[in-house]
Amino acid sequence: MEVSVLPLRRTLEVRSGENLLETLRRNEVPISYSCMAGRCGTCRCRVVSGNVLVTGAAETGRPTADGQSVLACQATLVEDCTIEIPEVDEIVVHPSKIIKTTVVGIEDLTHDIKRVRLALSKPFSFSAGQYASVQFAPDLVRPYSMAVTAGGEEAEFHIRIVPDGRVTSYVATQLKLGDAVRLSGPLGTAYLRSKTTDPVICIAGGTGLAPILSIVRSMAEQGVAYPVHLYFGVRSPRDIYGIEWLDELKARLPNLTVHVVVTSTNEPGPYRAGVVTDAVKHDWDSLKGWRAYVAGAPAMVDASTILLRQKGIRAEHVYADAFYASGV
Repeated sequence: MEVSVLPLRRTLEVRSGENLLETLRRNEVPISYSCMAGRCGTCRCRVVSGNVLVTGAAETGRPTADGQSVLACQATLVEDCTIEIPEVDEIVVHPSKIIKTTVVGIEDLTHDIKRVRLALSKPFSFSAGQYASVQFAPDLVRPYSMAVTAGGEEAEFHIRIVPDGRVTSYVATQLKLGDAVRLSGPLGTAYLRSKTTDPVICIAGGTGLAPILSIVRSMAEQGVAYPVHLYFGVRSPRDIYGIEWLDELKARLPNLTVHVVVTSTNEPGPYRAGVVTDAVKHDWDSLKGWRAYVAGAPAMVDASTILLRQKGIRAEHVYADAFYASGV
């Protein structure tokens, strides 16, 4: 049985019943992976032709259709097929870890956003823009994006407190300095692509600023020279945070331009009024040749993704991990 791999134009001889990710790794085909269990999404690829069986827990035995996206770690090879993997310059490999941490900081960023800092018991490797599963107690687990870059002694998360949310209510009322918290990951595919010089647009909504901060902080560490436009959308002036961090990043990245957009405001001030996607639509006739990172509520992420593609950014160059509010 043969598997053709695009864009490498390689053909692999395999046996029926083999796992796709294991086959790619054995043949030294470059592909991102982390958790190996279908949770992180980093080994996503596309079935161009032929069939594989999706073997995830919820979909065991489901055949694919041409053009369908699958996770390589959850795909079983059953016939000749053609698989398209991400561009080589997008490959990252951070084997999934479970890390014990200790709460060393809790502070208010806004009226409903907490900054939680965790001291790491050992190094935690991730790419800027990824997130982790944060477990505060056995039944209190939620994904949150890292707001800092890898290599430090702490992880940092920005957590919006949701009324009656189980996890966020615990963070607001019971979490304290010295508490033990478990991290697992990293997870997510909206990580910084470091081997490109294409200009970048970032769109963040609310606490979606956290992964965007991680991405732009990593750009500053790398000293990138390409243009970066960061749009930060919030509901009202009291939801704005992180301005001092953004000012610091502007000083380190001369080509960084920051746009803060407030949906509901009658107050004069330095910020733009309106919806963040409308601001992007107004500012740009074309974004052809650009790359984009988007983070925030699913509705904002979906609207931004559609707009950016309309403005000329290739679909595969719009990187986004939307978070849903279940179990908050």
